[in-house]
Amino acid sequence: MTPRPDVLSRRALLHTGLAAGVLLGAGGACTGGAPPPELVIAGGVQPGVYINLARALAGIWQERLGLDRAPRVLNTAGSGQNMRLLTGGGATVTISQVDVAADVAADVGPGGANEPMALARLYDDVTHVVARRDSGLARLSDLRGRRVSIGPDGSGYQAIAIRLLRAAGLGVDQLGDSAELGLPEAVTALREGRIDAFFWSGGVPTDGIRELAADTPIRLLELGDALDRTREEFPVYSLATVPANTYGLPGPVSCLSVRNALLVTAAMPDELAEALIRAAIDAQPRVAEASPAAITIDSRSAIGTQPIPLHPGALRFYRYTKGY
Repeated sequence: MTPRPDVLSRRALLHTGLAAGVLLGAGGACTGGAPPPELVIAGGVQPGVYINLARALAGIWQERLGLDRAPRVLNTAGSGQNMRLLTGGGATVTISQVDVAADVAADVGPGGANEPMALARLYDDVTHVVARRDSGLARLSDLRGRRVSIGPDGSGYQAIAIRLLRAAGLGVDQLGDSAELGLPEAVTALREGRIDAFFWSGGVPTDGIRELAADTPIRLLELGDALDRTREEFPVYSLATVPANTYGLPGPVSCLSVRNALLVTAAMPDELAEALIRAAIDAQPRVAEASPAAITIDSRSAIGTQPIPLHPGALRFYRYTKGY
């Protein structure tokens, strides 16, 4: 009979190396006199929700699991790079959009040690297409012939940008000039007038865009029919609304939404996966302090990681502790 996770013993933690500060990497194991690999979390760009959450989780896991050293947090371009790090063994835990994770999972295939598996749904990203309010741009079709950043290679939102542009009848080659800027660079370029618009997918509000709006009035472009066309082709996406007054907007704007999940691989021991998600859920108020986007995280919404399956250790936590 499977033991209840709420009576997970110190012996089990010692078995996974947690109590002694021995951290298992993705697919790694402790051997002889070799120094144990550290827990590595693939984060994101700064400023951004991913990196803030990753740093908060690193602190929570060190304190609540009695780790001798803090998990290492990586600055990355976002979901695409995070998934490559996770499945390639360069990270133990990551945050990713589920559309990107699903594409990688399909390439990896089920049943292997590096199959992506979820610990929790964290929050939903909303795709922003940001322009200056005085630019005259209002909808995606207005981007034809304009200077636009579609996001860096390795980011989840570059794939969304390309899909939305295609659904709007535009290709990247029909933009006047396309750039692959991260959020900080795109914010600066828009402020200085070097680009006309940029794509971003993140929690609402995103700090970098909120800071931009504080000194440069902005608007979010309406996605129009491209929303429905993209969702028909890719059901993983949902509809979301950025409320009026967010970023100083005069009214609400309909946008594309995609779930973000906390991910590991099938190689992670069940006891470790269970301990990580238990600590994260128990410390939810502290996670929410790291970003307003995390306020909605709770154990009931956390199980909605489809199409990525829950890790058996996480499933055991939700089933026995929360009764789901």
